[in-house]
Amino acid sequence: MSSSQPKNPLHGVTLEQIVNQLVDRYGWDTLARRIPIRCFQFEPSVKSSLTFLRRTPWARAEVERWYVEDLKAPRTPAVDRWKE
Repeated sequence: MSSSQPKNPLHGVTLEQIVNQLVDRYGWDTLARRIPIRCFQFEPSVKSSLTFLRRTPWARAEVERWYVEDLKAPRTPAVDRWKE
């Protein structure tokens, strides 16, 4: 981690890595329920999601906030409140 941003959990992590990690961990259905945007709901893909998130600051902030929360969460097989 760089000494210029030692406490920034997003430093050095690309938006693509964030989206891929959230999709791998939770799936598109959970992403669509938690952040109800069309690129997660209808024919979701990483490419369409990245395009939308790069152009929409509020949506990107939601995804980044979720990623940071997920980093801080314990890695136990607890029940995900966003999954059915």
